[in-house]
Amino acid sequence: MTIIDDPLWLAPALALVLGYLFGSVPFGLLLTRATGAGDLRTIGSGNIGATNVLRTGRKGLAAATLLLDVAKGFLAVILARLLGDDPDAMMRLAAVGAFVGHCHPVWLKFRGGKGVATLLGIALAFGWVYLLVFAVVWLGMVALFRYSSVGGMSAALALPIAAYWRGEALVTVLFAGLALLVLWKHRGNIGRLLRGEEPKVGGSGRG
Repeated sequence: MTIIDDPLWLAPALALVLGYLFGSVPFGLLLTRATGAGDLRTIGSGNIGATNVLRTGRKGLAAATLLLDVAKGFLAVILARLLGDDPDAMMRLAAVGAFVGHCHPVWLKFRGGKGVATLLGIALAFGWVYLLVFAVVWLGMVALFRYSSVGGMSAALALPIAAYWRGEALVTVLFAGLALLVLWKHRGNIGRLLRGEEPKVGGSGRG
């Protein structure tokens, strides 16, 4: 039977597409444009995430961007449970789609954000424990070192550890893969950290 004739491919495909479409909405760019704060891609690092929105001086916009980027990851995964006969599998596929959508939105020529806030929303969809682990590590590392990138990368790496500790093998694999993608998206930040050039929270420059 060909893939077109086999209905088993439809639900996974829908989960991936649903996740991607949710994740690809560039809330940071839309909010800054709508409020006259300029084109976010020409400010600071050019990133579309909340950290770069903060460099516009609009703390409210940065907070709104953070919440909306979290919400799109959460909603994509939760809604995917309604697809197919294996809700856990649909959630994992939607999570991948949402993360990739945020980092590589088709609307922006596949140049998006770094996925940390969207990953937080994905983590919440898999359980409040993951939200707690992510938030505590993220906020704790930022408070300790004052580098947004360090907080985001550390929180991403904490998720597969938490999933492994809970005995959730497939979620561990999912979070491990997404954590590696977060590190890859932050490769420029890692280089600047090693050179002592990474701006701290509240400063200006790349992020």
